[in-house]
Amino acid sequence: MEKLNRRSFLQSAALSGGGFMLSFTHFSSFASSGKSTIDTPKTPHEINGFVKITSDNIIQIMSPNPEGGQGVKTSMPMIVAEELDVNWKQVQVIQADLDTKHFTRQYIGGSQAIHQGWMPLRQAGATARRMLMEAAAKQWQVPIEEISTSLGYLQHKKSGKSAKYGELASLAAQIPVPKHIPLKSVKDFSIIGKSKQNVDLKKIVTGKPLFGIDTQVKGMLYAMIVHPPAFGLELKSIQDAEARKMRGIKDIFPIKVFQDGYEKAFFDTISFNEVVAIVGNSTWEVMQAKKVLQVEWQEAKAYSQNRNMLGRKMVENIPAGLENTTKHLAQMAAKKDQAATVRRKDGDVESAFKLAAKIVERTYYGPYLAHNCMEPMNFFADVKADSAHLSGPLQKPELTEQALSARIGLPLEKINIQMTRLGGGFGKRSYAHWMIEAALISQKVQAPVKLMYSREDDMTSGVYRSTYSATFKAGLDAQNNLIAFHVKAGGIPESPLYPNRFPAGAVDHYLAEDWTIDSNITVGSFRAPRSNFMAAAEQSFLDEVAELAGKDPIDFRLELLKRAEEKPVGKNNEYEPKRYAGVLKLVKEKSNWDSIKSTKKVGVAAYFCHDSYAANVIELEIKDGLPIIQKVHSAIDCGIIINPTGALNMVEGGVVDGIGTALFGKMTLENGVPQHKNFDTYRMIRMNEAPRAMNIHFVKNELDPSGMGEPAYPPVFAALANALYKATGKRHYSQPFIDNI
Repeated sequence: MEKLNRRSFLQSAALSGGGFMLSFTHFSSFASSGKSTIDTPKTPHEINGFVKITSDNIIQIMSPNPEGGQGVKTSMPMIVAEELDVNWKQVQVIQADLDTKHFTRQYIGGSQAIHQGWMPLRQAGATARRMLMEAAAKQWQVPIEEISTSLGYLQHKKSGKSAKYGELASLAAQIPVPKHIPLKSVKDFSIIGKSKQNVDLKKIVTGKPLFGIDTQVKGMLYAMIVHPPAFGLELKSIQDAEARKMRGIKDIFPIKVFQDGYEKAFFDTISFNEVVAIVGNSTWEVMQAKKVLQVEWQEAKAYSQNRNMLGRKMVENIPAGLENTTKHLAQMAAKKDQAATVRRKDGDVESAFKLAAKIVERTYYGPYLAHNCMEPMNFFADVKADSAHLSGPLQKPELTEQALSARIGLPLEKINIQMTRLGGGFGKRSYAHWMIEAALISQKVQAPVKLMYSREDDMTSGVYRSTYSATFKAGLDAQNNLIAFHVKAGGIPESPLYPNRFPAGAVDHYLAEDWTIDSNITVGSFRAPRSNFMAAAEQSFLDEVAELAGKDPIDFRLELLKRAEEKPVGKNNEYEPKRYAGVLKLVKEKSNWDSIKSTKKVGVAAYFCHDSYAANVIELEIKDGLPIIQKVHSAIDCGIIINPTGALNMVEGGVVDGIGTALFGKMTLENGVPQHKNFDTYRMIRMNEAPRAMNIHFVKNELDPSGMGEPAYPPVFAALANALYKATGKRHYSQPFIDNI
């Protein structure tokens, strides 16, 4: 299929006529394409940031953000279609290329796509509808107030006149773009809030090429990389004579991803800056040469690098040496009794602990975690002297385009990046050094190239979830009220602490501190970054505090949230206590908590992150020494639900993912070498280990949508840990739980 990039489309669009396009951008004003209109092409153009209405009444909506299973390719166009007032069956959804001219925040991250795009996307649909109404009023010579719309039709009831949107599309395109268009009332929604099938579902189940790994181009070569076998090593020499003789091998050479002295941006994280590329006629031939290639490595020296972390300048120190998990655990344990950085302090914590009738203190650990996306890292690149075309799965294309431009020496207007569907992301595909590797390889061999990572490459090349530790301490008075709370958290090399989240604001005397330890193990975003550990530790600890107080764990949390609502401590509390309490009350009701807590092995946890609230109750049994998850009850408050089926799928996926990671997830290192290279040793949850049943409930309200892809995930860890305690009598302070069952 022929594809046109965003720039070639803009050049060709002016040559055609008969349709209507409306450009919309997330954060800027809307602009009509003027008098330039287009007919329905036999081969659809790649239209970035446009709603297109064809003469035969087909509505084409470009989906701007990458699709990685979170459902935005369906839900974002649903928002536009709602305000446009069309029949969803008329809508064709097309994945947009990267287009920073028409879009901002064109990426997956922070569960913010719908939250950030909600109003602008609604305004885009409403503006297009208004322009069509003005066109009808002009054509029929009637007041616009007498024009109504329904399912892609314009009507003037007094005269009996009606027309399809497509019949007046050309005229509408000439209407000046109006401002301050009223939006629909929530009660009038007919698309939003109604379940719609994933627009890619048929293509996925029938194996149509949607993913980066599916890319096939005539004359394309295949490439793989060889990176150091251990963190703390760098390239010394290459002996490639034998590998070059092998069938199908075109070239072998080292590449340096970033130039020395380059100021790395937030997502320019890379484990190994210099790697060896092998290029050949097929993946199999390249893999065989990789086995023969002899590469010598040497220990790298310590160094510092400048970082621009979304405007915050910093210097990152990378130590030398070959690191070990055993040493990491000892380093983190030592931090418990060392000075840390105070991030929040309410009241007099030290004095409150002296007055406490009961004190409990516990320390929690979380290991490095690999993302293990189903689709290994890959990217296609065709870099020429005056242009570059790239295609592949990326979470943050607009934040990595600048790095690519600087490295290959081409201005942004000469670079086109097509976004394919992601076969999993979870934060790993935020770090796109494989895109730059592919581009450098293509530039060197002067041919189109598809770079492929093997599962072993993917799992051992870093950008893991950090390893973390947190020590919690709580003090109760004689009436079992929580009067003092202290958390000291840190990690290698980043801290997981959120100092202003619950129970901050609910305790008079509260102290939050953190620390970090430098490392050459690269880390980055992992589903619900930092929250995934802090929720596990905090909510497990609160369960133990509730037990010490002799209180029901849900009632104990609700008691604290009531205090935070009625008489909050401090002014920087991130959460809304009433909404937080709402999901706990809902999950309590729907799980029949008051009955099952004494008859079943159950655990509860709740957490706030990504502007949303989630609570889970897990029921389990122990059979042959292993947990059998019988049922999971989840309550979510994320505002208005766009696509109920998609939201349900995300919660179910988050629950299964959370259970699997809590039970089995672990990456260890010995002398800098990752000890798990494939799924034979890196344990993932299996189908027969998934919950037997899941009951998902959403809080019904008319609040603007907030995060959905990540919030259900963090509290699963603690709900599972608390249920395991009820089943075995043993608390869990270290992940993965399977090591201690």
